[in-house]
Amino acid sequence: MGVRSVCCILLISLIKSSSAHSDVFTSIGHMTDLLFTEKDLVTSLKDYIRAEERKLEQVKQWAKKLDALTATATQDPEGFLGHPVNAFKLMKRLNTEWGEVEDLVLKDMSDGFISNLTIQRQYFPNDEDQTGAAKALLRLQDTYQLDTQTISSGDLPGVTTSSPFKSTLKVDDCFELGKIAYSDADYYHTELWMAQALKQLDEGEETSVDVVSVLDYLSYSVYQQGELERALEHTKRLLSVDPEHQRALGNLKYFDYQLAKQKKAEKEQSAKEESKKERVGKGEYFPEKRKYQQLCRGQGVRMTPRRQSRLFCRYYNNNRHPFYMIGPVKQEDEWDRPRIIRYHDIITEKEMEKVKELAKPRLHRATISNPVTGVLETAQYRISKSAWLVAHEHPVVDRINQRIEDITGLDVKTAEELQVANYGVGGQYEPHFDFGRKDEPDAFKALGTGNRIATWLFYMSDVTAGGATVFPEVGATVKPMKGTAVFWYNLFSSGEGDYSTRHAACPVLLGNKWVSNKWIHERGQEFRRPCGLKETD
Repeated sequence: MGVRSVCCILLISLIKSSSAHSDVFTSIGHMTDLLFTEKDLVTSLKDYIRAEERKLEQVKQWAKKLDALTATATQDPEGFLGHPVNAFKLMKRLNTEWGEVEDLVLKDMSDGFISNLTIQRQYFPNDEDQTGAAKALLRLQDTYQLDTQTISSGDLPGVTTSSPFKSTLKVDDCFELGKIAYSDADYYHTELWMAQALKQLDEGEETSVDVVSVLDYLSYSVYQQGELERALEHTKRLLSVDPEHQRALGNLKYFDYQLAKQKKAEKEQSAKEESKKERVGKGEYFPEKRKYQQLCRGQGVRMTPRRQSRLFCRYYNNNRHPFYMIGPVKQEDEWDRPRIIRYHDIITEKEMEKVKELAKPRLHRATISNPVTGVLETAQYRISKSAWLVAHEHPVVDRINQRIEDITGLDVKTAEELQVANYGVGGQYEPHFDFGRKDEPDAFKALGTGNRIATWLFYMSDVTAGGATVFPEVGATVKPMKGTAVFWYNLFSSGEGDYSTRHAACPVLLGNKWVSNKWIHERGQEFRRPCGLKETD
C-alpha cells in the first residue's frame, strides 16, 4: 500500500468522523483536539514514510550487492560456480533470501515486478536443491579433509587470494549447513558447522542468528557423540545467555546425571576417549571409501622405480593404420596393471565445444542400473548430469566415434552411444565397475551386444582441484586434462571381468568437469580381439 493510499484512507476516516459529529466539532476546543489528532496522524504518517524509506534502503543495498556479484559471476559462470561456496550460496540466495526480499517489497512494489518475480520463482532452486548443495560441501569437506575455517573463509586449494570468485560463508550460512546435517542425524557435521557459526559470532560478526539457537544445536550434537563434558559446557553457556531456556534446563540435569554415571566407569570412559580420537567423518568407516578418498587427495600408491621405468610415451599409429601413418597420436602409459593409456591432443577445442553444445539442452541427473531390477534410477553415490549423443545426429559425433574405432581397433557399431557428463561442485561417482559381473547376468541383456569390453573416456575440461579418476583396487590416479582421453579394457581377452578396473570419479572441489565416454561391447570384437585361453589373459 503506497503513501498516497494511506493518506487517503486516513483523511477519509477523519472526514467521516468529523461529519458524523459536526455538531460537536464546531467549538474551538474541539477543533484544537482535531489539530492534535491531525498532528498524531502526521506523526504516524512520517513514521510510515521512515519505515518505507528504511525498507527501500534495504532493498537498494541488496540490489547493489547483487549487482556487483552477478556482474562478476556472469563474466565466467562456470569459473564462478566452480567454487563450491559460490554454488551453495547461489542456491541459498535463490531459495531463501530472494523470498525474503519479495516479502519485504510485496506491499509497495509495482505489480510488474511482483508478477515477474512470481513467474521466475518457479525456476528457482527449492529446498531439495539447497540441501543438495549443502551436502556437496559436506562431501568435499570429508573427501579432501578440509576444516570448516578453510571452507568458510573460501581459501580452498587452487583459490588464489586475488581470485574474483573467492567467497566466504557467514554465520547464517554455517548455521544452515549445521541444520541440514542435523536433519540427517549427522551429528558429526552438525557439531563442526555449529562450532564454526559460534566462532564467527564470538568474533563479532553481525547476523540475525542468535547464539542461543547455535548453542542449542551444538550441545545436543556433541552429546549425541558421547562427549558429555563438552555438551554440559555448551549448555551452561546457553543458560548464561537465556536462563529460562526450558530444554537447556532439562538437559543440564540430564547431562549432570549421565556424567556422574560415566565417571564411575573409568574403563568405559577411556574406551570412549579412544573412540573419540579415532573419530572420522560420517561414512568413512568403510575401507574402500577411505582408500578412494585418500586417492582423491593425492595420497595414492607410488609405483616403484622399476615399475615406473616400464611406462612410456610414444607416437602410436595402431599397426600402421592408414589415417595415422603420417600423423600418429600421442600415447602415454598411465598405469601398467590394469593397463591405462592416455591419448594427448585427441579431441579439438571446436569438437569439445560442439559436444557440450549438443548435450547441454538434454542434461539430466545421471542414473545407474539397479543390479536387481535393471531399472534406471538416481543414486547418491553418482552425482552428475548426463546426456546421450546418438550416432549420425551431427558430423562431430560421427567423427569422434570413428576416431575411437581407428585408434582402439575395436568395432564401435555395437558400442553404446556417446555419453556426455557434467560434474559440478561436489559431483562424483563412487567406486564401481563398468562391466556386468557374474551376479548380474542380465546387466546388458536388453542391448544384445554382450558385456562392456572396454571404456574410452574423454576429458573435455581442466579441473582446478579434485575431479580425478581413481582406481582404488590398484591405487591409480588419473587427473583430468582437457583434450586428452584415457582407455582401458574392462574384460580380459578370455571374457572374464578384470576386477582391478573398479574406479571412481572424485568429487570436484573447485572448477567444472566435463567428460564424454564410450562403452564398447563384446559383439563385433571376435576377430579384432581374439579370445584368450587363460582366465586372466
